[in-house]
Amino acid sequence: MNYVSHPLIRPQSIEERRYQLSIALRALDANTMVVLPTGLGKTAVALIVAASRLHSHPGRVLVLAPTKPLVEQHLRFFKQFLLFRDGSGPDESDFVMFTGDTPPEERTRAWEACRVCFATPQVIKNDCLAGRYSLADVVLLVVDECHRAVGNYAYVFLAGHYCTTAEKPLLLAMTASPGGDQAKVQEVCDNLRIEAVETRVETDEDVRPYIHERDIQYVDVYLPEELQAALVVLRGLVESRLARLAKLNFRVPKPDKLSMKALNALNAQIQQRIRTRDPSAFIAASLHAECMKLRHAISLVETQGSEALKLYLARLGAEGASSAGSKASKRLVADPAYKSLVEAAAGWKEELHPKVAIVRELVQAQLAAHPDSRIIVFATYRDTVQTLVDALTAAGIACERFVGQASRDAVRGLSQKEQIASLARFREGEFRCLIATSVGEEGLDVPSTDMVIFYEAVPSEIRSIQRKGRTGRSGSGSIVVLVTKGTSDETFRYVSQTRERAMVTGIRSMSTAPAPAPAPSVPAATRQVDFLSFAPAGPAITVDDRETSSRVAGRLHELGASITLERLEFGDYAIGDRILVERKTVQDFMNTLVERDLFGQIRAMADAVPRPVLIIEGEDDLYGVRNIHPNAVRGTLAAITVDMGVALIRTRDADDTAETLYVLAQREGSERGERKVHPKKSYRSVREEQEYALAAFPNVGLKSARLLLEHFGSLKAIVDAEPEELAAVHGIGEKTARAIWDLARRSYR
Repeated sequence: MNYVSHPLIRPQSIEERRYQLSIALRALDANTMVVLPTGLGKTAVALIVAASRLHSHPGRVLVLAPTKPLVEQHLRFFKQFLLFRDGSGPDESDFVMFTGDTPPEERTRAWEACRVCFATPQVIKNDCLAGRYSLADVVLLVVDECHRAVGNYAYVFLAGHYCTTAEKPLLLAMTASPGGDQAKVQEVCDNLRIEAVETRVETDEDVRPYIHERDIQYVDVYLPEELQAALVVLRGLVESRLARLAKLNFRVPKPDKLSMKALNALNAQIQQRIRTRDPSAFIAASLHAECMKLRHAISLVETQGSEALKLYLARLGAEGASSAGSKASKRLVADPAYKSLVEAAAGWKEELHPKVAIVRELVQAQLAAHPDSRIIVFATYRDTVQTLVDALTAAGIACERFVGQASRDAVRGLSQKEQIASLARFREGEFRCLIATSVGEEGLDVPSTDMVIFYEAVPSEIRSIQRKGRTGRSGSGSIVVLVTKGTSDETFRYVSQTRERAMVTGIRSMSTAPAPAPAPSVPAATRQVDFLSFAPAGPAITVDDRETSSRVAGRLHELGASITLERLEFGDYAIGDRILVERKTVQDFMNTLVERDLFGQIRAMADAVPRPVLIIEGEDDLYGVRNIHPNAVRGTLAAITVDMGVALIRTRDADDTAETLYVLAQREGSERGERKVHPKKSYRSVREEQEYALAAFPNVGLKSARLLLEHFGSLKAIVDAEPEELAAVHGIGEKTARAIWDLARRSYR
């Protein structure tokens, strides 16, 4: 066997594969997307490119991955094979890993010392927004699972920021499955500034020697009579709702064609009529919500099983019985046909769907034939995952669940630390079967997995390819897909196969097309896009750290605002001592009004500062997004603006919101207007009046006023205090203390 020979790669460690070297050489010339099936060594390509860049350019490498387990996996790989300083082993500080668990101050120190940083993208985005360090000397940015680079995902911001700030930028994007939609793949390429696409498939001549045989088997499953009867009831409930919608003059799909596409088209009709204030449209919206719930129940019966259905019915029942439950839930659970289904389900004492027994038999047979096997079972829903864990455990098979971090419906998720530990135990053979949701589809480093079971077919070509890629990586493997006959399983099976073929064809065409000429890089400071370009740069804005996932924070950074990230007690954005801004989309504003304490939230912000601002973002009609009388909405707006003294601003979108905030910050930072004069406010509490009066003293803002009042307890005590006593308060300097003392004693002339 031949090995890669490079001064910064450990000798006799990385197998030399012609296709990997070819891809790496191309990736050194331009920003490149690499599309390789799972198991063919995308990380090895990244290592070769990283070693080459570090050898030829002074600087550091940044490797991004969407999850902590995947970040840790890349860290382990690079630590094992990468060398520094012409053959010497790396120091511990040369490699760092940044996740949300790493404190910001520690990240800043570690960045300055490291040569290679491995991180989740949101952490790096937050640090760039806050200006904690610069990407100027990053000579290679590696973006793993790059198909995520759409919309407002952190990859999009970071790619743009990196390519415009780095002195010698080079970006390497990697994925096993970018998707079959050519337009979406092109969007990913545009967002990541990709100039070349390198792809290989398992049939390519230079790849074929490294492909292990994978046997794909589709197992037909037939529903038992009890579940068929449940389907009849659920479809009858759907049919009655669609009939009512048809009477309201909506175009409705046939009950047996109730796809998400059809339901979305129906919802578009409903929303159009809501905008015209058609009363029947609000009734239709509730009926549509019932259809969505029923469709989900049908899917559970067809593809998941009786236990998953029973748990869902129980949740619907609890929602319908709750005073906060939706009208759709209350009406549905009161339907006699629905009640009969609940009664029938209560009599099911064990799992009725044959899939659970089939999974158990497949796992038992595999372990009997190959006791050292490792098996992954993929299921979409956590309820099904738990059912499978219980069934396999009862059969004496050691297994563990592998789910995401969020805890839902009293079912606890797994923290990233627990996920990493579970993968380590699986890799070491402490248990043989992993039962995973979609969180296990991306980037699992389990090379000896030799069987993958799909509990259900999935329509996404990306998810299908990633699931299949969990086996056949270092030896032959088998893939088993369970397909319930006559259900969505069959449809999804053929949809994913068609999309996989389309993806391969589309990527092939992109990789053979000539690379587009990269647009000339224009420094952000020299761009002139609107009037903001002529304004002074760098107004200060404090952004709540929960807002960084929005487009607003990224756009503020592009405009040149000086951003500070911290957890704000009130509002989403703070500008100086006087302005707090609460940002809500139209939908969020109306949802908060109906379901949460909107007035309490706005009042708390208004009480905190003299200049509270509410931004309502979006062009949707405020009167049309919820079934609320227009006068109630008008009354709410009047109370917020007139009674609470909150300035109300409407913006088109996130970019418009950011530019509005930028202008507010510029005005607040200038000396124009009444910056030095107290604004008027119709009502203030005694506490506010005290803060208001003290904040008027030289060099004393609201923050310092509160510190002094909390320490001394009254204005009189502050005025009577000596400068030394005032300066002893944490946060009050000697200059401010002397100014307060002096002004309080100076004669009025």
